[in-house]
Amino acid sequence: MNTKALRQKILDLAIHGKLVPQDPNDEPASVLLERIRAEKERLIKEGKIKRPKKSKTTSDKPHYENVPFEVPSSWVWTTLGDIAEIITGNTPSKDIKEYYSGNIPFFKPTDLEQGIHTKYSKDRLTPLGFEQSRKLPANSVLVTCIGATIGKTGLTTVEGTCNQQINAIIPTSAILAKFLFYVCISDYMQHEIKANASATTLPILNKGNFSKIAITIPPLQEQSRIVKEIEHWLSLVDCIEENKDNLQKTIREAKSKILTLAIHGKLVPQDPTDEPAAELLKRINPKTEIACDNGHYQKLPEGWAVCTLKNICKVITGSTPSKSNPIYYGGNIPFYKPADLDFGRYVKNASEYLSEEGMCVSRVVPAGSTAVCCIGTIGKVGYLVNAGTTNQQINCAIPSKAVYDVFLFYLCSSSWFYNNLIRKSSAVTISIVNKSKMENIEVPLPPLEEQHRIVFKIEEIFAQLDAIEASL
Repeated sequence: MNTKALRQKILDLAIHGKLVPQDPNDEPASVLLERIRAEKERLIKEGKIKRPKKSKTTSDKPHYENVPFEVPSSWVWTTLGDIAEIITGNTPSKDIKEYYSGNIPFFKPTDLEQGIHTKYSKDRLTPLGFEQSRKLPANSVLVTCIGATIGKTGLTTVEGTCNQQINAIIPTSAILAKFLFYVCISDYMQHEIKANASATTLPILNKGNFSKIAITIPPLQEQSRIVKEIEHWLSLVDCIEENKDNLQKTIREAKSKILTLAIHGKLVPQDPTDEPAAELLKRINPKTEIACDNGHYQKLPEGWAVCTLKNICKVITGSTPSKSNPIYYGGNIPFYKPADLDFGRYVKNASEYLSEEGMCVSRVVPAGSTAVCCIGTIGKVGYLVNAGTTNQQINCAIPSKAVYDVFLFYLCSSSWFYNNLIRKSSAVTISIVNKSKMENIEVPLPPLEEQHRIVFKIEEIFAQLDAIEASL
């Protein structure tokens, strides 16, 4: 489930007048707006506020033609500047230390991550610094209007101020602060903010253009009902997201548990007709040193054996062809690096490719090899679908006839194998597990036939878990 899209759908219904029913007893927004205009005219005449500057295209009458979308008849289209006071922030001189380290919030774009409950800021002003700022009351809507984070929005719960990257909207009695906040984070308003910004490398939306953005206003009573309904539905989305995160964590833990059961012989039943792993190893290589079998270690399932990793695969450490020789690069031979292993089991593509010349000076591993990161992000694992090469951060396990290649991948993906890697890693700033240490890790080995049954069961269960996760 795309909860981000769900949130926007709720806001979209709200600003279109489709989230709650209209009440014919509500005072129409047009009446409310006229009262606000009259109040503003009075304040202008009394010299308490300044009349907004007009452009050649500005008039005293609102334009209802070519509105962005239709709204209920009791609603009205207007502009941000008509229903609020717009203030662009400023920054008191950093050279005057007495302005800073007080307790008055000085909001910047990074502080708006708090969303609807914005009250903390990294920088804080003293009363002296506050006197040099543009004071903002609680319930001001702050919108970033400069830079890459243009459109980021917060609703303050305390008195404070902001820097010049933010336009503050101080609502009049025509609009509820919370309703205005939800309008500002809607897809419609976010699009308008970006569309009206200057088309430069650093987008800027000045106070004048910001004030002219069209906004739709419901009756005041309906605003209150809309806010209540929005918060009801968003709280449900929060619960979905929390449960989604918990379920994803549970799925990861379940997969890890399944792999643990698999390598301990508890995922599928044993078959007494299977060729024992010890006999298979001796048949393939009579010189194989078997650490123990089920006859000497009773915790092993019937037919299983313990041997070192080098007894069932060849371990190869990768290398990096000289970057100073461009002829080595730009071909079609995959050159796998740790970042390429982020794609899970099936690693099909690489971020970089070698030429035939580059391959000739590299260590090529076949398809079906298991790549294990052994420097830095130790334990990251991938099954290589295509033959290729790796850099020196990766040790590749090339399976022998004693082990099913996919079983080897799941073995190396288990928490048990990861813990063994960590124990063998060097205790330095960058953890390292060299080839020798990795290939001498002791591993449990089931009969070959059982390996195939284990893989089938793992992938059957994983497919079910993946389907559940995909539905979230």
